[in-house]
Amino acid sequence: MKHSILLIATAIVFVFSACGDDDRDMDKPAITTDGIVASPSDCDSYRHGDTIHFCYRFTDNVELGNYNIEIHSNHDHHTHSTSSVECPHDEEHEHEAVNPWVFNQDYQIPEGTKDYVAEVDIVVPEGVDEGDYHFMVRVTDRAGWQELRSVAIDVE
Repeated sequence: MKHSILLIATAIVFVFSACGDDDRDMDKPAITTDGIVASPSDCDSYRHGDTIHFCYRFTDNVELGNYNIEIHSNHDHHTHSTSSVECPHDEEHEHEAVNPWVFNQDYQIPEGTKDYVAEVDIVVPEGVDEGDYHFMVRVTDRAGWQELRSVAIDVE
């Protein structure tokens, strides 16, 4: 009798754990330009006071979570390896950053969403250093998988 109960309990645990494996989200979300006019694009230039209209589409096979926009100085011309585009560098702006623009903001995506077009307007602040910047977007799904896209922009 004890052996039968143990065998049945083991079978139940196996069935439920096997079902659980099929339900796990193992795929990263995607950042895409499908069906939209994406912005910003590599090598876009902005002036102090201009508005950058951010627009990208996020998709996931199960459920999206949130996204983050980060803008930081690229005066040292480092890379994040998400784009092979090389923008022409304005040698006039090649200097050590004194007052670099730093922007970092999280945004929630409504629960249950698999496809989301994110749009945010961001004003380029007065007084920040002119030159090269990285405009980075990260999207995370509810399971914690993340995708990153980095776009090179210029403040002139």
